[in-house]
Amino acid sequence: MLLKENPEEFYSRFHEQLLNSQEWPGVYLFKFILREGEVKEDALKEMFPQKSAVFSRKVSSKKTFTSLSVKVKMEDPDAVISIYKQAQKIKGLITL
Repeated sequence: MLLKENPEEFYSRFHEQLLNSQEWPGVYLFKFILREGEVKEDALKEMFPQKSAVFSRKVSSKKTFTSLSVKVKMEDPDAVISIYKQAQKIKGLITL
């Protein structure tokens, strides 16, 4: 989301894109960037209590960032958007 963009418009457009991009319920791939030392992975992982969540982690070559991908079955676009809204509250986390 761009800094000057209205969050309501962004999430409305994103919801439509999610509806049109795949079938629901379905597996969705979340991607996050964590700056080393700023974000605790555990805080992010707590947002995915589903046992089906598959996490993959990759540390950058200089060890300043960690990429965390999460593949998990989601019920609908609203559930995906809910996760992204929760993630925005974690300081230092970048969502992709």
